[in-house]
Amino acid sequence: MKRICLFFMLISVLSWCQNKQILYGFSEIPQSMLLNPGGKVTNKGYFGVPLLSQIHINAGTSGTTMYDLFANDGLDFNLKLEKALYHMQANDFVTINQQLEVFSGGFAYGNRFEKDKYLSFGLYQELDFIAYFPKDYAVLAYEGNQSNINKVFNAGHFNAKAELISVLHVGVNKKVSEQLSVGFRGKLYSSVMDIDATNNTGSFVTVNGTNNFYNHIFNLDLEVKTSGIASLNNNGATSESAIKDLRKRLFLGPNLGLGVDVGFTYQLTKQWMVDGSLQDIGFISHSKDVENYKVSGNYVFEGVNPLFPETGVGQTAEDYWNAIEDEFNELFKVDTTQTAYTTWRPVKLNASLNYAFGKKKYKDCNCLRDESGYQNAVGLQLYGIKRPKQPQMALTAYYFRKVWNGLQTKVTYTIDSFTFYNVGLGISANLGMFNFYIMADNIFQYKNIYDAQSVSLQVGFNVLFKKNED
Repeated sequence: MKRICLFFMLISVLSWCQNKQILYGFSEIPQSMLLNPGGKVTNKGYFGVPLLSQIHINAGTSGTTMYDLFANDGLDFNLKLEKALYHMQANDFVTINQQLEVFSGGFAYGNRFEKDKYLSFGLYQELDFIAYFPKDYAVLAYEGNQSNINKVFNAGHFNAKAELISVLHVGVNKKVSEQLSVGFRGKLYSSVMDIDATNNTGSFVTVNGTNNFYNHIFNLDLEVKTSGIASLNNNGATSESAIKDLRKRLFLGPNLGLGVDVGFTYQLTKQWMVDGSLQDIGFISHSKDVENYKVSGNYVFEGVNPLFPETGVGQTAEDYWNAIEDEFNELFKVDTTQTAYTTWRPVKLNASLNYAFGKKKYKDCNCLRDESGYQNAVGLQLYGIKRPKQPQMALTAYYFRKVWNGLQTKVTYTIDSFTFYNVGLGISANLGMFNFYIMADNIFQYKNIYDAQSVSLQVGFNVLFKKNED
């Protein structure tokens, strides 16, 4: 049972998050418009290097780290495991989010005097996973039920969701006035695979029995919904056919959905600016290759008689445990259905207040140049994402600096569910038309990455067509 508990703990040290606080508002990087379609536009066109324009991955844990469990500190591993088990709570979560941009591009358009609109488009693949720490399952696996007579365990602690999708998107950014820009992005989701187990409830309790020592009472309403999984497990499926099928699903698969992003930027004064966005207001309908598993009802298990076989009965220990297994299989009948279902995308909120300062001085006069630019900016950004149990929030303070023409940096300090001292750094560099950016989160934890609460990395390559005033 300790091995089962260890399995839960190992999952919990591999959590990932979705916040891209370094990229948000970094308008010199075209991919920032994926976070706010109404953000500032600083180029007249771009295209991303296919499969290299955005590679994003970040990891963290809201509870125990790998270092807490496996550090060579002389402490007994079982004691560290036990400490971690009782320290973590049912609201501690594991999340994974990874994105790979397949292709992307954008261009400004409008009348010949002022191109006040910007069209952007692309396709990216996304993996999203969340699972809450199954506290009562882990405690029951670690302690057993003999020492927990009459204690009610919450079966609803089993709460998880995973999806692999591709997203085809088109967005429009409109400069309404000198102060206001707004944006809208439409999305077509294509589901590759989906697992949804987020609506589970129930309980389990052991009480003193009559026929045997104990009665085990279950009150369960558990369900796991899946799409895109069953066909991969067919007897005729091979690894080659499965890979081919998955590739097809990345480009308009059988289970589709729709979504939108909206955003704005408003220049309060020459130096003060506020912006905000909502992402992934949408859904995916799952009607093909669906297979759902459900256990629902009240169950009482009293064991198998005789509890210990008497001499001459002819029942071996193996026969006894096989009989228990048969009883459980008969008691907990799993209903398998192909009922269609709908999942909602995790809506994300971004909002920030920014102050720019340090106006650049030019030696020459150029009437076409934008003279309102500043070299520095500081601000606060709020991030939130809707999750099955409760929203996850983060607050970021940042400093942005234009080091020189073609080189910008951004330093962030973030407080979130993982840590209170997350320092990140982002750099964007232009060499002619070529743009390269790299961003890393929680940089001071890289000296011991196994003890890091969260670590992220994002890189990308683009070709930019600069505005005339640049």
